[in-house]
Amino acid sequence: MERSRIDALIAQQEALPEINRESLAAVQLRKLNALLRRERERDGFYRSLPEKLDSLEELAGLPFTTEEDLARHAPSLLLCSQAQIQRVLSDATSGTTGAAKRVFYTQEDLENTIQLYMAGLGELIFPGSVTLVCFPFSGPFGLGELIGQAICRLGARPIKAGPFLSYGEYGALLEREKPDSFVGMPVQLLSILRFCGRGSLRRALVSGDACPQSVIRACEELLGTRLFPHYGSREMGMAGAICCPAHEGMHVRENHIIPEIVDRTGQVLPHGEWGELVITTIGMEAMPLIRYRTGDFTRLLPAPCSCGSETLRLDWVERKAGRLSASDLDELLFADPAVVDCRYTLEDGQLKLLALIKGELAAGLPEEKLAKLAAPLRLELNVREAVSEDRALYRGKRSLSGV
Repeated sequence: MERSRIDALIAQQEALPEINRESLAAVQLRKLNALLRRERERDGFYRSLPEKLDSLEELAGLPFTTEEDLARHAPSLLLCSQAQIQRVLSDATSGTTGAAKRVFYTQEDLENTIQLYMAGLGELIFPGSVTLVCFPFSGPFGLGELIGQAICRLGARPIKAGPFLSYGEYGALLEREKPDSFVGMPVQLLSILRFCGRGSLRRALVSGDACPQSVIRACEELLGTRLFPHYGSREMGMAGAICCPAHEGMHVRENHIIPEIVDRTGQVLPHGEWGELVITTIGMEAMPLIRYRTGDFTRLLPAPCSCGSETLRLDWVERKAGRLSASDLDELLFADPAVVDCRYTLEDGQLKLLALIKGELAAGLPEEKLAKLAAPLRLELNVREAVSEDRALYRGKRSLSGV
C-alpha cells in the first residue's frame, strides 16, 4: 500500500527529505515561532503572547481563541494588507444579529487549499475521470471552484452540479455525463444513490458535514467501494485532513495545522481520547489562529497508519451543539434503505421530522427509539414519497437548532 499523498505534499512544500514525527515537530515549532514574531511585529491580536516557545508542549499553556473572538476582532486577527485578500467567508445571514464571523484568505492560502484537495482527490480520481461536484459554486475562489481547479490539475473533468438540483436533474446528469466519482456531503450522496441509483458512480469523497455510521455503511454498500472522508473548516482554509487508501482516519496537514484534543475543562487529552478539536493554523497567511476551539468533537488516532505515514490522523468528526444533534437522528432514520432524505425542526417543545422515502419502508421508521432519543420532546413524524422535483431538504450542513 502506498503512503498517504499528504506525505509527498508536505515534503514538497517544506523541502523535507523524510516525513516523520521529528521532522514534522521541527517544522511546526519553527512556523509557530515565526507566527508569534509576526504577531509582535504587526501588533496583532496575539501580540501579548510570548515571542518564542522552546517546545511544542508549551503551546498548551497559551489561551484559547473562540468563535466570539473571530467575530469581534477580525481586523486585529488579520496579518496582511487588505490588498492581498482574495476571498472572505462570512457566516452572516439575513437573520444574523451582532458581529458575524469572517475568515480571510490570500492567494497563497487558496493555493495551499487546492494542493491539499489534489492530494486527497488523487486517491480516487485519475486522468480522464469525470467527477460530479455537488458543493456550492459561488464565484471566483469559492469552494466548488477550488475543488474544480484541483480536479482539472489532476487531468480529470469536473461536472459543476452544485447542491441545489432536483433529484430528477441529478439523475439526468448521471445518465448524460457518466461520472465515475462524486465529491460532496455524505447525506447528499446517499440521497442521490437511493433515488437515482448508482449509475456510473464508483468512488466518492465526502466532506462538509457529520457522517453517521448508518450513512457511511449505506453509501459504501451502494457504491461497492469505501468512502474517502475529508475534514475541513473555513478557519483552516476549507481543508485540513484527508483519507488515504487504508481508510484508517484522516491525515492532518501538519505543516499547516497543529491539532490538539481538549476536554470540557480545556485540558489537553492524550491521543486516542475523544474531545473537542483545537487548531493552531501555522500555515495560514492572512488570518492564522492560535488554539482555536472548533466546537467539533473527535480524537487523534494513537498509532501510525498502516499506509506507513506518521502524520496524525483524525477519527470521525461530529459537531455537538447540545444533547441531541441532527446526526443522532440521521443515524436512526437512514438505517432504513427507503429513506432518501429527512429534515428536523423544533417548535415549542415539539420535534417535527419529515422523511422522504422511495418505495416501501423495510421495517418502518423507529418511532419508539426516536421518541426515546428526543425525550422529553414531543415527537411528530411525517413521511411522504420523494418525487423527481424534490431537492435536498438541507442546503448546507444538517442541523437541529434549539435542542
